[in-house]
Amino acid sequence: MDGLGTITWWGFSPAIDFQDADVGALMEKTSLQDTNDVVNILLVGAGDIRHILKTIANRKRHKHKKINMFVCEAALELYARDILLMTVALEMQDRMGLQEKSELFLELYGNILIREQTMQYVQKKATEFIKMVTDVDYLEEKLPVFDLSQLKFKERDFLEGIFKLWQNTKFTFDVSKCWDLRMRQNLKTRYDTRMNVFDWDYHMGLAERDADVVNKSEYQTWRNTGVAFEFREGTYDTPNKTMASARVFDHQGEKHGRMGYWGDIIVSPYISLGIESEEQSLFKKCNNLYTKTAEDVSQFNMQAMLHELATGERYKQPVKEESKQSSSVKLTEITEEEEEEEEGENSEEEKMASSSQHELPYQAIPVDDVKVTFLPIGPVKDHVAAKSKYQKFFDVVYFSNSMVHQLTPDVSKIFAKQCTVILETAQFMIEIKKEQTEEFLKKTASMAKTAGCEQVETVGCKSKSFTRHVYKGDE
Repeated sequence: MDGLGTITWWGFSPAIDFQDADVGALMEKTSLQDTNDVVNILLVGAGDIRHILKTIANRKRHKHKKINMFVCEAALELYARDILLMTVALEMQDRMGLQEKSELFLELYGNILIREQTMQYVQKKATEFIKMVTDVDYLEEKLPVFDLSQLKFKERDFLEGIFKLWQNTKFTFDVSKCWDLRMRQNLKTRYDTRMNVFDWDYHMGLAERDADVVNKSEYQTWRNTGVAFEFREGTYDTPNKTMASARVFDHQGEKHGRMGYWGDIIVSPYISLGIESEEQSLFKKCNNLYTKTAEDVSQFNMQAMLHELATGERYKQPVKEESKQSSSVKLTEITEEEEEEEEGENSEEEKMASSSQHELPYQAIPVDDVKVTFLPIGPVKDHVAAKSKYQKFFDVVYFSNSMVHQLTPDVSKIFAKQCTVILETAQFMIEIKKEQTEEFLKKTASMAKTAGCEQVETVGCKSKSFTRHVYKGDE
């Protein structure tokens, strides 16, 4: 499946709160009460921080006092991106407004091309990140939510190298050329009629798989350019270096490394944040068409999570008073002009505030009740299951569809009693035929059963993105 690439820059399922009743309701029956209300969660191959962020943002809704999240990925570049995106999310409210923060997050998250000022932000933060990965005390002071102590020294050195790459202004990364070459390789003779291919993939792929809130136009634009989110007037022409990664090729018996864009060019970053929301008004239809796009849903979801993360209170969508029809056209035009002027003024103020505040030492929103630990790259059975401290340790374990092959009987010994095991389906892998997704479900269910897990009713996921299982091995 060349279109999905070899590195998962974003996930292929909506963000979930692991403490939510619909996801981990069975946790209430576990031994959490015996562990001082601590919940231990393992994420295998999630690809980004969407699940982590939503779980942390919603933590005040639940009774657990402490959340320990352990992350195992297939590439260190994903850890680097996790650190960057979490840094954006934890920017203090007086340093960066909610709208600016959510837009910055999404821009870095889903665009191969970003604004120059956004890349400048990344370069400044890279200097901080280098200090963090080389100095444990500095990390604890500036970004204590993360724990890198489990990584090997060479992995931390590699992370340092990634941040230096972001920081290096001389490093050239023609990401648009990389994107185009990937498209040509994927589409072959269909490249010249690619807009028709994108249309087919949209209607026969996403729209038929409960992702029709994604607008066809925005999907086609992303497929053609690699840019998913454009909120502000500006030039999106600067390569997003955070999506640069190396891939090794065999050529005539010799191995060659090549830097490029090796992520998804088929599914889109809209799936993870833009197709589900607690705010149902975002899914209203007019003439059987959605009035909002996946970009709108993504922006609301980010604002909601970031607001709740900072305040502990649920975010409410601002209510705009509608003008009476009798005073219609003229009043509407005046309102729009005033709004444009206000937006322009606010934009300039935000830019000035942003440029001055980014010079200040970084301070993160405190999340003392959460710890996110990065685990070494490699199989879970080697780096987690083989260690005695993790035996019967995890209350919730998540496997992505690309990592579910690691769910084996050897790994089940890290599951606590009544552990909730969540498996990502292949619902949005549009290169896979529908009958193949059904076969995938059967295969993963069989793997879970072999590992001592029993499938339970899947609720709370309208898009059928996950299946939920409970570990019964000790019973």
